[in-house]
Amino acid sequence: MNRAIHISLVAALSFSAQLAHAASFQLTSKSVKPGATLSAEHYWNSFGCTGKNVMPDLVWHGAPAGTKSFAVTFYDKDAPTGSGFWHWVAYDISADTTMLPGGVDGGTLPAGAVEGNTDLSKPGFFGPCPPVGRQHRYVYTVHALKVDKLPVEKGASPALIGFFIWQNAIAKATFEVKAGPRK
Repeated sequence: MNRAIHISLVAALSFSAQLAHAASFQLTSKSVKPGATLSAEHYWNSFGCTGKNVMPDLVWHGAPAGTKSFAVTFYDKDAPTGSGFWHWVAYDISADTTMLPGGVDGGTLPAGAVEGNTDLSKPGFFGPCPPVGRQHRYVYTVHALKVDKLPVEKGASPALIGFFIWQNAIAKATFEVKAGPRK
């Protein structure tokens, strides 16, 4: 009985520590506020959209101790695929990085960072382009990782990269934005 109480207490404390990390790890942007609707300049310039493919700046703080690198993703929760759509995946971002400046086609990444394949089967930043008449929700996420480099081979699918991100994540910070409906 005492052993069961002890195990439950240790599990509860561990979970509380994870929640504390999650509460202090935050992702923001100077150019886009969480919950905002993205302007057309952020849209991709393909699939019927005519945007400038501009990624907003991303700034994070409060990463937990033990963070050895970061991965950043941009995901469409509402894409009509049955599994969403990965618009951008970047990883092996050094632990001393706390922001990405954004810009056209995602902007410049820090030295050593890798852009992984998206659901378009190629690397790069692909801004939102929701179908005509529909609004979609998009999520920017920065993942604090317990490894310096993900064990991912060049050309890996975003699902496989995501598997290694989730296996090595110690915390994540997100914010959601909207795009559309476009006419």
